[in-house]
Amino acid sequence: MLEVRDLHVYYGKIHALKGISFQVTEGEIVTLLGNNGAGKTTTLKTLSGLLAPREGDVLLDGGSLVGAPPHGVVQKGITHVPEGRRIFNRLSVVENLAMGAYTRTDREIPQDMDGVFTIFPRLKERRTQVAGTLSGGEQQMLAIGRALMAKPRLLLLDEPSMGLAPVLVEQIFETVLTINRRGVTVLLVEQNASMALSIARRGYVLETGRIALEGPAAELAENPEVRRAYLGEA
Repeated sequence: MLEVRDLHVYYGKIHALKGISFQVTEGEIVTLLGNNGAGKTTTLKTLSGLLAPREGDVLLDGGSLVGAPPHGVVQKGITHVPEGRRIFNRLSVVENLAMGAYTRTDREIPQDMDGVFTIFPRLKERRTQVAGTLSGGEQQMLAIGRALMAKPRLLLLDEPSMGLAPVLVEQIFETVLTINRRGVTVLLVEQNASMALSIARRGYVLETGRIALEGPAAELAENPEVRRAYLGEA
């Protein structure tokens, strides 16, 4: 489905991604792990067209995405839930969800909005509420719901548990599993390595712009280096 080949990305003279390569197969949940500054968010921004690589390629079903604008990437079936949610604070819940469908012209938008409300009943209760007045957990639900309104094949999630209470973290990860079971492939960036590895099929560990480790999620969870660096074990 998605193939990243020898990707090099720069911020000015700073070499942020140094030739990373990885794959995401249709139907998987794949996680990218790494400390702050490892290149995880840069990777997602490049996949979604917000950053342009200097070298390398990003392929979706064999076709290159390099050079496609962000809205073009959305039209090809990839949506991005950014770190920090980035909802439209002054718009209502319904208006935010409608913005997620801005590339669509079909007649199924109301039906899909009902589908989002099925996944997130709390949002249905607050459908007319101004988004900026929602709780942090509700805003994260809204950011994910907005992305789902584009009917993605691949969902990019950047730190969905950031700033949330533990009970809400569990709820968000259960929701990610539900979305995946409904046929959406997921590429997950997450600081909570334990939770990420518990739901992912495979994982990659980024260190200073390079892939240091990769493998099945269960194996990474048992890897001594991963346990020490990301799971808080001595």
